[in-house]
Amino acid sequence: MESNLKKPVVIEKEEVANLRFPAQEVLVSEDEIKLRRAELDKALKLGNVEHGKIKVVFEDDNGIKQIETTIWGVTDKRIILKHGIVLPIHRIHEIKI
Repeated sequence: MESNLKKPVVIEKEEVANLRFPAQEVLVSEDEIKLRRAELDKALKLGNVEHGKIKVVFEDDNGIKQIETTIWGVTDKRIILKHGIVLPIHRIHEIKI
């Protein structure tokens, strides 16, 4: 995905548990949403097979943030990180593999 976002604030993945996420989708087109899903599936395989870390750019109620993490699981609505930390998919702008 091409990023036309402001520079994200890099945070530790453990901080995600303390963030608040609005209900609105951050992407505007169906194509972007499909591409995000494909990137998540690729990142999940990378995490499970090679334990590779990826960068996730997302938006909480205070702005754009980025974490570096391994994705342990993907549901219809969330990605699951280590220690059971979850991040809503509808708030993810970009996956950098």
